[in-house]
Amino acid sequence: MTFEDQPELYRLADSYRSALTAAPPATLIPDQWLHLTMQGIGFTDETNDETLAAITKGADYQLKQLPAVDVQFGEIVIADEAIALPATPAEPVQQLRAATRTAIGRVLGEDHVPEDPRRYRPHVSIAYLAADGLAEPYIRAVETIEPEPANVRITHVDLIEMHRDRHMYEWEVVCRLPLG
Repeated sequence: MTFEDQPELYRLADSYRSALTAAPPATLIPDQWLHLTMQGIGFTDETNDETLAAITKGADYQLKQLPAVDVQFGEIVIADEAIALPATPAEPVQQLRAATRTAIGRVLGEDHVPEDPRRYRPHVSIAYLAADGLAEPYIRAVETIEPEPANVRITHVDLIEMHRDRHMYEWEVVCRLPLG
């Protein structure tokens, strides 16, 4: 999911990014690249146009059966490779992912849908960590602020072509699939 025109999310992310400048270097993610990864399909050189069209058609059908989703982002989590904002509640986003996985499974076969669904935790990363080290400096940096949570309405799921050529994920939207 991409987040165009989400000023509350941008405000929250900016609060944390500003505080993180006092911590060891991290790759801070600008507003335009904030996203919530739901489900991979495969590498572009391994997924042909017919397969992609069939998955898109199935996902479009599945997602139109589901309403828009309201989630909130608030406190951060410092993980191994990123500093992230978990989506709460997680269940509505997990339902969107399940619908997407169903569409992919109908085309590729259930056993060929990438990624383990039990390990999925919906979140938006605000910084990437490229070096080993303790979480403590990042925790101290963000303890100085008390940002107000961000409410976000998710009205669509994007099929994107993603790369990480410049130390962060960037993409082109291939297709936007509306909810409801």
